[in-house]
Amino acid sequence: MENNGRVTVHDLARAAGVSLATVDRVLNGRPGVRKGTIEKVEAAIAEIGFRRDLTASMLARARDIVLKIIVPEGTNQFFGKLADAVESVGAQMRAERLRLELLRIKAMDTRALVEALDAIEPVSTDCAVIVAIDKPEIHAAVARAVGRGIKLITLVSDLPGSARHDFVGIDNRAAGRIAGSLMGRFAPQGGTIGLVAGSLELIDHSERIRGFSEITTSQFPGLELVGPIEGQDEFTATYEKSLALIGAHPDLAGIYNAGAGNAGLLMALNECGLAEKVRVIGHELTGPTRAGLESGAIDVILDQSPEDEIRAVCATARRLVVGADAAPPQTQLEIRVLMRDNLR
Repeated sequence: MENNGRVTVHDLARAAGVSLATVDRVLNGRPGVRKGTIEKVEAAIAEIGFRRDLTASMLARARDIVLKIIVPEGTNQFFGKLADAVESVGAQMRAERLRLELLRIKAMDTRALVEALDAIEPVSTDCAVIVAIDKPEIHAAVARAVGRGIKLITLVSDLPGSARHDFVGIDNRAAGRIAGSLMGRFAPQGGTIGLVAGSLELIDHSERIRGFSEITTSQFPGLELVGPIEGQDEFTATYEKSLALIGAHPDLAGIYNAGAGNAGLLMALNECGLAEKVRVIGHELTGPTRAGLESGAIDVILDQSPEDEIRAVCATARRLVVGADAAPPQTQLEIRVLMRDNLR
């Protein structure tokens, strides 16, 4: 151990009984080390209290940590806010040697996402960050990217069962349960509740619907759920399908929109004379949802912070690339419950 008392990689190598090269491979997650050897190094880390010099680790890198963040484009204003957050947070992260590169692709386009992932190479990119679509083609593209040495992070919508390394986002099932609990209190006498989603191939939407259904079924059995309709998070599709939903169920007591397309939903409610008469719960504070809250057409918005999510992505990428102690452990992102009374 050095005279200043700091435990070094030399101490770690001696404690584990391995070479410095092996210690380096284990600390940096490189292949070619047997599981038993990894376990010996990890046990030695715990025994002697080794902590990495993260500044030295970053200086030793030939380049910054580069993140390619793929964000859908279209009429979903939340993704516009997410793209803005990539730019604003990215500017702050340059001093910390993280470089964020934004790529916009067509929303809900499996082929576009596969092509974007397949084009990423580890020589220029450390981490790929995607809003996942739960399709076999995406699972396969994620596996190929990870196989090439890319660290893969899913953002907002997860891809469970895939080769991805980590997920950053709110607990979407909990968000759905909050919405279900509120809707049950808004409609104490029961009634029909319409369900709206962008696509059930987005895990965040399907998890929200699942959580909503769990709560309403178990705690508010007087509610009848219909749908969900899928508006692909687009204005026109959500508007047209909402009109059809209202036409089929003119006695709707409430609507829960687990996705985007809120502007289309609001237009349909206005055209049918149901604005402020039907209880509406949705997601993400955008221009249309803020206006809906202010007018009373929307009762509750469950919101998440794009800036907080991008900062969490940066911390996750640093842990994946530099080491587990390169950033504080990830904490659960906040779900904000907004009503007209607490809008700022």
